[in-house]
Amino acid sequence: MDESWGEGKRSYEYEVEEEEDVSYGDDGKKKRVVGSEHHVKKVSKAGGSVTPCCQVDNCNADLSGGKQYHKRHKVCENHSKAHSVIISEMQQRFCQQCSRFHELSEFDELKRSCRRRLAGHNERRRKNASEFNGEGIH
Repeated sequence: MDESWGEGKRSYEYEVEEEEDVSYGDDGKKKRVVGSEHHVKKVSKAGGSVTPCCQVDNCNADLSGGKQYHKRHKVCENHSKAHSVIISEMQQRFCQQCSRFHELSEFDELKRSCRRRLAGHNERRRKNASEFNGEGIH
């Protein structure tokens, strides 16, 4: 598999200024009048050099040597299988179907797929089973 698409990508730092007002100059172009408060943001373009790490609070797992799946979803292997984790001061669980974290209330018991995705999965299974038994054929 060719991974050359990631070459040449860079991580940039830039300052974001707080915008207070927009006015137009003599040339008809917008001019920004900005406040004095500056924020520094780190920005990464796709495939940038920012080290991927787990999004769970207080987890410093380095995903750079891990599986592509864990890098893509920003979750370490331990937390992808955990019954509950803390993210933004809320107990959540990683859904295997959605590949996202949801609140625990969206899961049945200790299942690893949320109710919404399980409902869709079960509906498709029931549909296929009825077609298999000849109920869906006219």
